[in-house]
Amino acid sequence: MTTITTDTKQAWYSKKWAQVSLHVIAWVTLFSLPYLLRPSPDQRHAPDPDEQLWQIHYIINAWVLILFFYLNASILIPKLIYRKKYLQFSGILLSFFAVLVYSRMLFIQGFITRKQFELRPTILFTFFTLLFILACSTAWKMIRDKMNADKLASEKENENLKTELSLLRSQVSPHFMFNVLNNMVALARKQSDQLEPSLIKLSSLMRYMLYEADEDKVPLDKETDYLQSYIDLQQQRFGAKVQVNVSMELPEHGYEIEPMLLIPFVENAFKHGTGLIPDARIDIELRARQSLLQFTVMNKYNPEYTEIKDKTSGIGLTNVKRRLNLLYKDNHQLLINKKEGWFVVSLQLHLH
Repeated sequence: MTTITTDTKQAWYSKKWAQVSLHVIAWVTLFSLPYLLRPSPDQRHAPDPDEQLWQIHYIINAWVLILFFYLNASILIPKLIYRKKYLQFSGILLSFFAVLVYSRMLFIQGFITRKQFELRPTILFTFFTLLFILACSTAWKMIRDKMNADKLASEKENENLKTELSLLRSQVSPHFMFNVLNNMVALARKQSDQLEPSLIKLSSLMRYMLYEADEDKVPLDKETDYLQSYIDLQQQRFGAKVQVNVSMELPEHGYEIEPMLLIPFVENAFKHGTGLIPDARIDIELRARQSLLQFTVMNKYNPEYTEIKDKTSGIGLTNVKRRLNLLYKDNHQLLINKKEGWFVVSLQLHLH
């Protein structure tokens, strides 16, 4: 089920302290491997007098490579690779490679007494070491930028969805009120005794719309009470002219649903299932079991009667289809068809 609300909780691995800790562990593990994997010293041979110097050189070289890792990720790739300045990038890499080789030559010639400098092994060792650090740095930067871009795109899409949902919901209320007020006008013209109780029900509906329909989710039983009140108002309006059969079964434990999601189907049935239709009839059935909502609305229609649509015609169904696609995606199934003089809407919705 699609979640529209933004999750403010940040995963532990994306927090600053976790990222720093992971980097420290990775570097310590990487540069400790030569010491962990080296063979045990032979006690029969005298200790190497240059061993301490080699260790100092190794530590300095490690810090230089770590610095290059973050220099490449933070400056070289954004400033040069992303801007397609490949020649400048290659020049910097060659310069850095030459500095590493030259510094190793100076170290061996100036401080190591029992080893002569060999150019070919030094070049090969430095090249593959630098290539490994460069590949890791570039991959880390690319993956990090891709994750940030995906996160930004997701947040932007989320904001767009929330904006669209707000617009769709803002269109539902006026459309619904337009129809209900027409009912009140019809009752007033008839000077019906049902006008006063109808106004009371209308007041209850408006209270629901104003104070509860702005929530992301509402209890399913409140939504069905809202549907029942609307149906009662319509039955008071049409009386015996329209046969209305309603069956709603809800579980003891409550589910939640997007507010005013079902009312457009009922509105549509009363709008198109009344008028010049012999034996007008509307059947409404709702079941909620095992997290599955089954909602069916059927109304008779006259295929020979072509209704002149007003400007608000179709707003309800158009909006509810879009809202279902945004909120539930693959977790709903909506079927709308006509068969044997009946207009049938069948909705299956996975609740939580």
